[in-house]
This record gives sequence, structure tokens and C-alpha cells, in this order.
Amino acid sequence: MFPIKETVFHHLGRYLFHPSNSVWGMVMRYHNSYMAKAKERIGIQARIFYSAPISIDDLYKQIVTCTLEESILPNLNPEQSKNSFSAPNEMTPRAVLLASLYGVLYDRLKDMFYLHSTTTGEIVSVYQPSHEENQQSEQQLHNQKALAEIWLLSFSDVLVTTAGSTFGYMAYSLAGIKPWFLMRSKDQKIPDPPCRRSVTIDPCFHSPPADLICRTRNITNPGKVVRHVRHCEDFDGGVKLFD
Repeated sequence: MFPIKETVFHHLGRYLFHPSNSVWGMVMRYHNSYMAKAKERIGIQARIFYSAPISIDDLYKQIVTCTLEESILPNLNPEQSKNSFSAPNEMTPRAVLLASLYGVLYDRLKDMFYLHSTTTGEIVSVYQPSHEENQQSEQQLHNQKALAEIWLLSFSDVLVTTAGSTFGYMAYSLAGIKPWFLMRSKDQKIPDPPCRRSVTIDPCFHSPPADLICRTRNITNPGKVVRHVRHCEDFDGGVKLFD
């Protein structure tokens, strides 16, 4: 059924995972209002885990460093002064969708492209559907917003997601694209490199069957025991499908 093994979740998810009408209404209204006509849709999903703490300032720097170094976003014009003006070109703008609990990340990304021109002359628009600040899983509306943002991210042409985040896994697997992972912080510092490209569109299974763990305990690559299975790049101990 799945000649390309890493597409199993992608196909099953799109076939079986159907949002309610109210959630799909949120998705369509937002997408059609802000994202549909963009030249390119770039999704960024960012969160901070208790197990890998990092300051908001450093998380913002990590996002900017990753997206600029990997040419996901255009560089800012270093020669632009406060008293100069360069007319933007007439190309359709790029749209950046930020999915995050933290509103300050949106404010800073938006200001970065509002206050400065880009070297390409492109206009970059930044959007954030919600910023709840704290996860509120007991609230139905909060969960509906989260599901809507997963689907909005899945419409992206390029994705940057947080390493180890199941929210991000859902988005890029439904999209069927290989994301860049914002790698987990070490000692509360920005990791080097700040992000890595996934080599598969399959989400990471954080808790693989105990039998697989036992059989691969002394084997670096579990694919030697189970075909098309290897360790995840972004989560120690997890496994995912590869071709």
C-alpha cells in the first residue's frame, strides 16, 4: 500500500484526520484572508519545553539565525539607514505563519521586516493566528485553535518546527514536506547549528515498542533489525520511518 515508506502517516493522516466544521471554518477563513495569495508560505512553529529551557530572546535569535542561514527568509539590507528609503519591488509578498504560544516572537519578527528592507526587495508579511501564552489543554476552544494552526501550517511550502514537538510533527507530516528542526537548547544556550533539516516526512515515535528497544540496545541503527526504521534526528530514543 505504501511504496514510499515515509509517507504512511501523511496518507493515513489526510485520509482519516478530519477536523470539525468549526475548526475547518477557522482554517479556511484565516488562510483565505492572509495566506492564500502569497508567493511563498513559510510556517514557523516554536515552543519552549521544560526539559530544554531557553529564553525568549535566545529562541528568537535561533529562529532568525536558522531562517537566514538556510535562505528560508531573505536577508535584511545592511546598507539601509534610518534616513534612507528604497522602494520595494512589486513581487507578491512572502507570508510567514508563526504558530507559537508567545506573542513576543510575533512582535519581533513582524518588526524585523517592518523596520528594515530586504536585500531582494521582497516584502515579508508575518502573521500569528493566536498567542495563548500558556497551554490550556482543558479548554476546548484552546484545543480547537491549536488544531486549526496545525492545518494552517500544513499548507506551507517551507516549514521550521521545534525539535521533539508533536505539534510540529503533525504539521509537517500532513504537509508532506521535510522541515528544518529548531534543535533543542543545551545548558540554556542556542545550539550549534541552530537547526537541522529532516531527512524524512515521517513523525518521530517518541515511545517505540519495548521489544524494538531491547533488540536494538547495542545497535546504533535500528534499521539493521527492522527495515525502514531508524532513530530520529531530533529526539533521543525515538524512531521513525525512512526509505
